[in-house]
Amino acid sequence: MSLKHAFVLTGGIGTGKSTAASLLALHGYAIVDADKSTHALLEKHAAELINIFGEGVSEKGQISRPKLGALVFGDPAKRATLEAFLHPKIRLDLLQQAHALETAKKPYFLDIPLYFEIEGQQSYGISQIILVYAPREVQMQRVAQRDNLSRAQILERLNAQMDIELKRTLSPYILDNSKDLKHLQTQVEAFLNSL
Repeated sequence: MSLKHAFVLTGGIGTGKSTAASLLALHGYAIVDADKSTHALLEKHAAELINIFGEGVSEKGQISRPKLGALVFGDPAKRATLEAFLHPKIRLDLLQQAHALETAKKPYFLDIPLYFEIEGQQSYGISQIILVYAPREVQMQRVAQRDNLSRAQILERLNAQMDIELKRTLSPYILDNSKDLKHLQTQVEAFLNSL
């Protein structure tokens, strides 16, 4: 069954994708959130992941996301191992939710931060892609304000993702979030009016 009513919402760290998803939800659209799926899967598969990566990624028997993040962003091989473990499970979960939403025959949004990095078009078969865009300098400022990370840690995370300017060339729809919330709201409304 093809996902005729699905749009992928993607971006990069600090571009404001979660804010855009919240605005779409306020307009009554369903959001399928890859991050929520990831959190649930980290909880469900904690024992297996601790077995793979060691006790250093755990806290009281659960996965500590900051500890796991510090480990995998500093080591491309470990990041590849984690992605190979998680991505098929995330994909299955998101597709199950998407197929359930198809029956309503209304647009809905799959919030997938790493859509291009995981070659999402081949995995999900969705070509209606919306990029929440902010230039790299803005991404860095927002992440510095939001997360307690060093400049080196922010750069590690940015460099682990495809460059935002390249994503921009691959996306049929762009929501420019280089300014304030009001500007993003205007962008979201203009996009919804074009549907």
